[in-house]
Amino acid sequence: MKAVELVHFSKENETQLHSFELPKEQEKFTALPKKVTNVIDGQYRIVILSENEPVGFFLIHATERVKEYSDNPRAMLLTAFSINHAHQGKGYAKQGMSLINEFVQKEFPDCNEIVLAVNHKNIPAQKLYMKVGFQDTGRRKIGRIGEQYIMALSL
Repeated sequence: MKAVELVHFSKENETQLHSFELPKEQEKFTALPKKVTNVIDGQYRIVILSENEPVGFFLIHATERVKEYSDNPRAMLLTAFSINHAHQGKGYAKQGMSLINEFVQKEFPDCNEIVLAVNHKNIPAQKLYMKVGFQDTGRRKIGRIGEQYIMALSL
C-alpha cells in the first residue's frame, strides 16, 4: 500500500480535486471537493495525498457551526470527507483518517477533539471512523437526508 499524507489545500491540487467522482449512493452523504470552493474564515480544506496525487479530501471547521455538534470550545468539526472513486478500496480512507490525530495536533494545537456527523445509513463510513478511534457520542442530528450520528475523536 502506498503511503499517504495530509496537507492543506493548494492551488496545484485544485484541478485533480475537481475531477473527483463518487457513485450516486456515496455522493448523497458528502460534498465533492468541487462543491467546497468558497471557504470562510475558520474552514480548512485538507487533502489526502498519495505520491503527491490527491486521493481524498475533507474540510475541518473551527467556526460557530462546531457548536451544533459539541459543547467543547476546543473541538473542530470534520465534514465533506471523500475518497475519489478511482482510488477507493486501496486503504486510503483508513490511512488518511488514522493521520488526523497527529495532523490536527500539529496544525491546530488548541484543538483537543474532532467531531463529525455520519448518516445512520452510511455503514461503511461509520465502520471506518470507529476503526480509527472515533466514538459514538450518543447525540443525534437530523441532516438533509435523515438521522446522523455524532461521533467524536479525543486528541
